[in-house]
Amino acid sequence: MNKLFLISFLFFCQLGWSQNSEKEDLQNLIEDFFEAFHAQDSKALRNFAHPEIKMQSVAIDAEGNTTLSTEEYTTFLKSIASIPETTKFEEQLHGFEININDMIANVSIPYSFFINNELSHCGVNTFQLMKSKGEWKIIYLVDTRSKLGCE
Repeated sequence: MNKLFLISFLFFCQLGWSQNSEKEDLQNLIEDFFEAFHAQDSKALRNFAHPEIKMQSVAIDAEGNTTLSTEEYTTFLKSIASIPETTKFEEQLHGFEININDMIANVSIPYSFFINNELSHCGVNTFQLMKSKGEWKIIYLVDTRSKLGCE
């Protein structure tokens, strides 16, 4: 009975450690994504994403209506690469909530977005990722954008 308990205990400890390691890997991947984003490195950004990635944004318009927009990832990459060097932009991340379920994961991150050191908007990024051949790839990215409630 003691051997069974010990084996079970060690197995569950390994699972817990493995889950924490996966969470660290996912956080590092997202941090690397934003490092490439700030560097306007469209090649690196492309490598983080699955070829069939989907992108959407949920925003509140001037009349207070909630809107949904969809953007092709290639359009996003072109727009990032075309930002003039004179424009400074920074997306500050405010923590990570990471959930893993076998071969898929969800990473949710509140953020504040600054243009030329002035707060532009804030919201939450939600990344959906898929693990294939031992590698995590972003398959869906949705964010919220609002000027309300930003600090």
